[in-house]
Amino acid sequence: MAAGSFRRTIASQLSKVLDLPPENLIKSISAVPVSKKRHVADFQLSIASIIENSSGDCLPQDLHLQAQQLAERLKCDSVVSAISAGPGTVNFTINRELLAKTVLQQVWKDGSEYGAKSELFSTVPRQKAVVEFSSPNIAKKFHIGHLRSTIVGLLGVGFQSFGNKEKLKSSPLQHLFEVYVQINKAAEDENTKKLAKDFFRKLEEHDEQALSIWQQFRDLSIEEYIRIYKRLGVHFDEYSGESFYQEKAQEVLKMLEDKGLLQKTIKGTGIVDLSEKKDLSTVSTVMRSDGTSLYITRDLAAAIDRMNKHSWDTMIYVTDKSQSNHFQHLFQILKLMGYDWAERCQHVSFGLVQGMKTRRGEVIFLEDVLNEVRSRMLQNMTSTKTTKETQDPVETAEKVGLAALIIQDFRGLLSSDYQFSWERALQSRGDTGVFLQYTHARLHSLEQMHGNAELTDVNVSCLQEPDAISVLQHLLRYDEVLYRSSQDLQPKHIVSYLLTLSHLAAVAHKTLPVKGSAPTVAQARLCLFHAARSVLANGMKLLGITPVTQM
Repeated sequence: MAAGSFRRTIASQLSKVLDLPPENLIKSISAVPVSKKRHVADFQLSIASIIENSSGDCLPQDLHLQAQQLAERLKCDSVVSAISAGPGTVNFTINRELLAKTVLQQVWKDGSEYGAKSELFSTVPRQKAVVEFSSPNIAKKFHIGHLRSTIVGLLGVGFQSFGNKEKLKSSPLQHLFEVYVQINKAAEDENTKKLAKDFFRKLEEHDEQALSIWQQFRDLSIEEYIRIYKRLGVHFDEYSGESFYQEKAQEVLKMLEDKGLLQKTIKGTGIVDLSEKKDLSTVSTVMRSDGTSLYITRDLAAAIDRMNKHSWDTMIYVTDKSQSNHFQHLFQILKLMGYDWAERCQHVSFGLVQGMKTRRGEVIFLEDVLNEVRSRMLQNMTSTKTTKETQDPVETAEKVGLAALIIQDFRGLLSSDYQFSWERALQSRGDTGVFLQYTHARLHSLEQMHGNAELTDVNVSCLQEPDAISVLQHLLRYDEVLYRSSQDLQPKHIVSYLLTLSHLAAVAHKTLPVKGSAPTVAQARLCLFHAARSVLANGMKLLGITPVTQM
């Protein structure tokens, strides 16, 4: 790894002076973020991170003094061309030609694995992760921020009153949603509520008619979901919603009873006491008074079943933040049941999208959003003078529109709510998915126009301009960004990195022309732009964006 080889060289020199093993120093050495001030240094060592108890005993001036003293004890060599002290840091500048040569070779050699092969990941074991996400309800169209709830009972009853088999075949989710709306109005009536409960109980008792209705809803729903997921570029290995675990939920209730964890209330519901003092100050309801399971009971069954089936190392649930309490309870009950692996379960929560409207009004379904972004993007493309003739404009509009949605969604913390804006999301300049796609397409056409870059015999001394160095320095940081996102499961680090890379590449594209330059200079610049495009494409794919080559 480019950054890795430089980190190791710096760490090995530091280890001799500080008398510490080099591996203890590697994570304290980071690539310096590129800024408009044009940092000269490429790497910096944080003094605070290598001094024990630094936060308590060391005043900032002490750190600064120690940085100066350490910098004076270090020597430049064939790799490091300059060493200086900053506020609590020691800064290292890499030999400029070596920097260009190493970065370009590494990007070329590692291809799509550039950054992921870094030694930063050497301490991260390869693991099997089970990720549960999306979780739409059976027979409920994709909602842009859908909440899960058990609606199968209501639908079962509703279909018998309002269902139409022909409509069910032609547009299943639309029709089932209409049924759901109608039965929801009727559900205020006690008799309807009772019928819905009865239907659900029949499901748990394996009543053939109830099961066959549920199975039909499930199959049709999944068929529709697969079609919509395909547009998002998402493929699932397994479809097993919580209603799939109705039977196993009864086994869980039996296990809770056998372990003495299930308590009955006066109303006849089943609860588990989660309070530390066992004073019932915090409880979780796991069973209805009629003996049927609840959402949390089926989630318990699902977690146990997935561990038995997949022997996973970590299980991640991705749902909206209103369910944080639910997952806290879920993990606590699993621990009480004696499952130590509950420690390795994690809830990644996301916030709500506010103010999302289509031309038809308030938006409810994700498919409406996908159609809207595609049509708006298509309109923008046809009205822009710089737009090139693309082979499939609709397909391009779909990919660019999806990039716009993803970048707007991932720019901040996942758990933050945000106000959606079509205008902001679809801007062709600025920090948007459209700009990422535009940059990628532009760099791709540059390569097409001048022939693909060849790394052999590139004269790296041609890449010493500040704008070229900025791109190279930024490429150095990619592994750190990937590592950070892998640790906190926040995509915003990758988004921010790619937007900066696009802006740096756009500036370099203007100031470092390929056309009209001497052949050696043109070749070196092509290699630089190829590296930038390659890393841009890798990062976009990680976020679920398909890079376009024309727009």
